[in-house]
Amino acid sequence: MSIMSEQQHNVGGVLYDRPFKIRRLNHFGISVEDTGASLAFYRDLLGFHVADALNLEKYDPGTWLDGLADKHIYFLRHNSDHHTFVLMPKAWVDHMDSPARGDLTINQITWQVGSLREVVQARLWLESLGNKIERYGRDPGSNWHTYFPDPTGHTNELEYGIEQVGWDGRSKPEVLWPWANEHPSLPTKSESSELADAEAQGVDLTSGYRWVDELPKTFDVGGVLLSRPFKPVRIGPVSIFVEDVAGAEEFYTQRLGLVKSEETMVDGHRAVFLRTNTEHHSLGLFPMELRKKLEVSEHTTLLSFGIQLGSYEQLKAARAYLEERGVKLLDLPQDIHPGVDYTVHAVDPDGHIMQLYYYMEQVGWDGSVRSASQRRVVDPDVWPEALSPMSDTYGGETFWGPLG
Repeated sequence: MSIMSEQQHNVGGVLYDRPFKIRRLNHFGISVEDTGASLAFYRDLLGFHVADALNLEKYDPGTWLDGLADKHIYFLRHNSDHHTFVLMPKAWVDHMDSPARGDLTINQITWQVGSLREVVQARLWLESLGNKIERYGRDPGSNWHTYFPDPTGHTNELEYGIEQVGWDGRSKPEVLWPWANEHPSLPTKSESSELADAEAQGVDLTSGYRWVDELPKTFDVGGVLLSRPFKPVRIGPVSIFVEDVAGAEEFYTQRLGLVKSEETMVDGHRAVFLRTNTEHHSLGLFPMELRKKLEVSEHTTLLSFGIQLGSYEQLKAARAYLEERGVKLLDLPQDIHPGVDYTVHAVDPDGHIMQLYYYMEQVGWDGSVRSASQRRVVDPDVWPEALSPMSDTYGGETFWGPLG
């Protein structure tokens, strides 16, 4: 699959081996049996906000919705991005996308690039290499995108320009959802021009969806009263099971430009950890054989999805909070998350594992990660009242805006 050549591409004035540069993991989606039950878990227990709810009876009615308890796609967010987590009904996804295998419940792994030009040129470049392009265009959330699968069939998305939800908590009005199944000719008009045009046509820009958290706000989180004793401040990493670790590693490094941070042995099997930006890893690749050995759900190729909380204090509080509410917590080996010390693995209603953590090792200009001997030694059964800081504790991307 190696595609490196002498040709280089100008990405904003910097030369790269591909015509785009991934800046960060932007959002992630899973397909579930009951989106309503999953919504209660991710909204009420984990603290994601609802940005929009898409009614499939309106947008794609059909027999594929028969028997579904909830017929909505839910766009959830933890920050000002329109969505950072997406819940879709599995029956509808199977009808729409026909996954390559029955255990693909990940419906998107979305990477943010720096410009619309990169999204468009990435599609053309991937097509020239024989990569399947599943779809491209624009839809709720306003981000221009290109979708394509990895070797195991996990859908990846490159996106630019996701809608931002401001202080009033309102998303764009539904009438402005920018449905498009093509890319525009470049250059194209800006979002501010689109909004000015809509306002001139009489669209009320303040009529979008606004979700209100009605749970009692009784928990002191860093001096602010919130509905739960913690706040999600960042998403990722994504840890997935693949049929061929070496092949997946080549795809994500050669095709997408992620960088290998390190590899470990987990129960005798090789696992690989890849990064974008400065976090230790944004993606973990694990062989399918480990799924049974780790005794995790065999209905999905997702090992875990990371949700970073604002502090170690919040992580401890989250552990107790979720246990008190009957959420199943798993003990998984430290080897599956190098660069992360204390963590909580919480299981959602469909068996997907959410990895809650507060610290991610940061990689500097020279690309070196810590050696295992330099990392904090963790006894998963002992949670100290407080920890001594590492040199990069609370490092990396910070959370913008108020906690609630």
